[in-house]
Amino acid sequence: MIKDYFLTKIEDAIIKATTKGTLGQMKEYEKGSIVVERPKNSDFGDFAVNISSLARFAKMAPPAIANAIVENIDDSENEYSVVGGFINFKACDNLLAGLVEKIFQNRENYGKPQNINKEKINLEYISANPTGPFHIGHGRWAVVGSVLTNLLKFYGHDVYQEFYINDAGAQIKKLGNSLAIRIRQELGENIDFPEDELERKNFYPGDYLIPVAKKFIEDNTDILSEVKNDVTKIDVQILSDFAKDEMELRQKELLERFRVHFDKFYSELDLHNSGKVDACFEELKNKGKIYEKDGAYWFRSSDYGDDQDRVVKRSDGTNTYLTADIAYHADKFNRGFDRLINIWGADHHGYIARVKASLEALGYNPDKLEILLGQLVNLVINGNEVRMGKRKNMVTLDDLIDEVGVDATRFWMAMRNIDTTLDFDIELAKKNSDENPVFYVQYAHARCCSILRNATSPIIDRETGNSLPAPIATSELNELVDNFKSSMVIPTIKTARQIILKLEEFTSMIKSSAENRQIYTICRYLQELSSEFHSFYNANRVISEDKDMMKARLAIVWAVKTVIFIALEKLLDVSAPERM
Repeated sequence: MIKDYFLTKIEDAIIKATTKGTLGQMKEYEKGSIVVERPKNSDFGDFAVNISSLARFAKMAPPAIANAIVENIDDSENEYSVVGGFINFKACDNLLAGLVEKIFQNRENYGKPQNINKEKINLEYISANPTGPFHIGHGRWAVVGSVLTNLLKFYGHDVYQEFYINDAGAQIKKLGNSLAIRIRQELGENIDFPEDELERKNFYPGDYLIPVAKKFIEDNTDILSEVKNDVTKIDVQILSDFAKDEMELRQKELLERFRVHFDKFYSELDLHNSGKVDACFEELKNKGKIYEKDGAYWFRSSDYGDDQDRVVKRSDGTNTYLTADIAYHADKFNRGFDRLINIWGADHHGYIARVKASLEALGYNPDKLEILLGQLVNLVINGNEVRMGKRKNMVTLDDLIDEVGVDATRFWMAMRNIDTTLDFDIELAKKNSDENPVFYVQYAHARCCSILRNATSPIIDRETGNSLPAPIATSELNELVDNFKSSMVIPTIKTARQIILKLEEFTSMIKSSAENRQIYTICRYLQELSSEFHSFYNANRVISEDKDMMKARLAIVWAVKTVIFIALEKLLDVSAPERM
């Protein structure tokens, strides 16, 4: 890549100057000590490097160091200049053209690194209770998890997506009791959920259980007949299991619709029934990491950096949620994963230390567990924020997708860093205008496709209706792609420089995003690339009588189309339409 080329030239020149003794008292240079960046003012060049950090070794003023380095650069084609402690670099036409050529060579693999330390990663996200529909906060975790999976896979890792079903505990019985009320209502009984706020918290009064109640009545006529429609005589476990299964089914159907595909749905109840939770408790106890106090059993998590010890078994003999979580994470490592990544809500911040402590106590490397904490979503409708909750009328992820579509929902959920609250503006997300980020990016791709179609299809004369010869034949365009020649881009470099440099950034953006576990950077990059492309298109007539110029500009269009497609379809799982 161009930036790597520049860095190599600079570092080779530093070593050469050091060897020649022209960098003052500097005796040696360790590669990787300087960083290449884009200058804020593009007039200075395409890239720049600040070499001021070398002054303490060379005992020379930064401008003198910069000049000494430039004098030893072995490169006559590209332009180098010194401004203070900065060395600026401006790429020649051939180097820029080579970047476009590389995109043609790699096609949809452009941006993938050559060699990485490949890891087998377990990525767990959403992990919601099967007690209600997904709210829009779950939608954010769904997008962050699935896009991060796509990104890490594209980068070269082996990623396994997992959903931990919280199907054990009191909330499942609560779900069964809630379904019982809805069934009794459907059978004509005059009954409702308690009005008292404290009592109401023992139920899920949302309307989403009404269709579940109807299905139970339809599927269980034998049970209802046996109890003569007296629902109170039905074992609540039967109702709980039915409601749980139905809610899980609806959640899975929505995830498929939302383009989120898990490799495994891991049941907490199965984890308990397998004996792994009890076995994990016994292992910690045998290692001397458990002690008894006030009838309960405590894990010595404070020995591993937690602010206090934690109860893992209550005085009544039941395991806490932490005990199951310890066993679950240990099971992940036992299944052969090199690294665990969890996406949790910000309210779980205090939970990180105790989980890491438990893993270290069991002999695992706690640094192999990464926790990504994220803020929730504020849904904005007509300028007003909509609050959510299972116990009141709630705006579900289903509702949001119905309103704005899968593409807009996924893009909007991805375009802010997860450590900041996302304001999801429904009206803006539905707009077919440049104000809407997803429309703006998709339109750039569609415009690329339109240009390429017009370059390879007959043009209809609007006055006569006759078919005119194509500006460039399909065979010529195929040759452009398959046998790209650097000289084709040179005539348009002056007007295409910025867009080519933006295409250059794609590889470094992929690397940085994958290593920092960030996905909002993909959306930001797409918006910037689309802006560059729209500016390029408005300033340049791509299809013209100048065949060399036209081929050069078509090469740029093709390269932009390819990169936008990779980022939209392969990473964000947002469609890249060819017509809009």
